[in-house]
Amino acid sequence: MHYAAAVCDRPSAAPCQGTGGVSRGPWRASRDPGRGRVSVLVACLCLGLGASVPSAWAYRPFVSTDAAVADPSEVEIELGAFTLEREKGESSFVIPRLVINYGLVKDWEAVGEFAIRRTPQAEVDIVDAALFLKGVLREGVLQDRPGIGFAVEAGVLLPSTDKAERRFGFEGIGIVTARPGLLTLHLNGGVGIERSTGDLVGIWGLIGELPVARGLRVVGEVNGENPRREDQRSSGLLGVIWQPWSARNLWFDAGIRRGFTGAVPDWQFTIGLTFGFSMSSLMPRSSSAPRGR
Repeated sequence: MHYAAAVCDRPSAAPCQGTGGVSRGPWRASRDPGRGRVSVLVACLCLGLGASVPSAWAYRPFVSTDAAVADPSEVEIELGAFTLEREKGESSFVIPRLVINYGLVKDWEAVGEFAIRRTPQAEVDIVDAALFLKGVLREGVLQDRPGIGFAVEAGVLLPSTDKAERRFGFEGIGIVTARPGLLTLHLNGGVGIERSTGDLVGIWGLIGELPVARGLRVVGEVNGENPRREDQRSSGLLGVIWQPWSARNLWFDAGIRRGFTGAVPDWQFTIGLTFGFSMSSLMPRSSSAPRGR
């Protein structure tokens, strides 16, 4: 579920929820990455703008995800530049949320993510850190094949610096993607083990995408988590994804998320971007021309 989520998930995002569940959406955050990490991100962005990776598919600002993965040796970076959460009249900030997808082999990718969250009490925590393996078991419309696509994603949720989430957790989901007419739908369903309590939780989500102009999609999502001993957490998102240049692997996104239950923020506003590049573009090219004497 890369958020892509309220902040990519692939999206997905991904998703930050202040309740310590397994959500990977835009409901959380973490530590200041420092000047070196910012420099790396800027360098990657420059490389991504110069590389063409047409198979990439922006998956911010969702909590749920799609039945697609990065091609072998390709990197896709989902950056939640800013997320504002409003809950009971108080504001929290998620800056940034980062999801990195790396294509391992055909139809399989590795996913790493984390976020930085500043609470109304000025506390800063690293949250939503996780490592996942995602694979496409049946190629479908996102791979330019007829019919429904099916993928799976599973991995470990790493402990947070938040005192309530210092355990390991787990998440495993199945993803179905279909395209009836112009509308693209992604259905997610699975189970997880929460960081905060170690309890089993059910996970579900549905994304809808509709192209409305060249390079512009209107998107929506409903998603939730059903913990065994805690209140249900569910929300809905309305947003846009914009690719200003069709020849470049760069997408911008913005969204508004509304919590449907008391266990999630009342409102969330998020903006971010997704870009990608091939690792081969970083390798020095060897010249086959003979050297002169």
